[in-house]
Amino acid sequence: MLQVRDINVYYGAIHALKGVSLDVQQGEIVTLIGANGAGKSTILKALSGLLKPSSGSIEFLGQPIQGKVAQEIVKLGMSHCPEGRRVFANMSVEENLELGAYLRKDKEIKADMEKVYQRFPRLLERRKQLSGTLSGGEQQMLAMGRALMARPKLLLLDEPSMGLAPLLVKEIFSIIEEINRQGTTVLLVEQNAHMALSIAHRAYVIETGKLVLSGSAKELAASDEIQKAYLGG
Repeated sequence: MLQVRDINVYYGAIHALKGVSLDVQQGEIVTLIGANGAGKSTILKALSGLLKPSSGSIEFLGQPIQGKVAQEIVKLGMSHCPEGRRVFANMSVEENLELGAYLRKDKEIKADMEKVYQRFPRLLERRKQLSGTLSGGEQQMLAMGRALMARPKLLLLDEPSMGLAPLLVKEIFSIIEEINRQGTTVLLVEQNAHMALSIAHRAYVIETGKLVLSGSAKELAASDEIQKAYLGG
């Protein structure tokens, strides 16, 4: 589904991604783990068209997408749920969800909104409420719901558990699993490596802009190196 080959990204003189290559197969949950500042979010931004790699190639569903703008990539079926939620604070929950479907021309947008409300009942209760007044957990649900309104084949999730209470973290991760079971492929960036590896099929480890390890999530979770570095082992 997604093939990334040898991409390099710079922030000015800073070499943020150094020859990154990775693959995501249809139906998988793949997670990227690593320390803060390692380049995890930069990878997602490069995939979704928010950053332009200086070299390398990105193919999504057999099409080269490097150099395409973000809305073109959304049209192809990739949705990005960014770090920090980035909801439109002065717009209602419902208006935020409608914006998620802004490129769609079909007649099933209302039906998909109902599906979002079924998945996130708290959003239904607050559908007319301004998004800026929601709790952190509710804003995360809204950001995920808004990304799903684009009907993505591949959902990019950036730090969905950030700042959330442990019970909410469990809820968000069970929802990610459900989204995946229902047919959406997921590429997950997550600081909580233990939770990420518990739901992922495969994982990549990134350090200072380079991918240094990859394998099945179970293998990496059992690795002494990963346990010491990321799982508190």
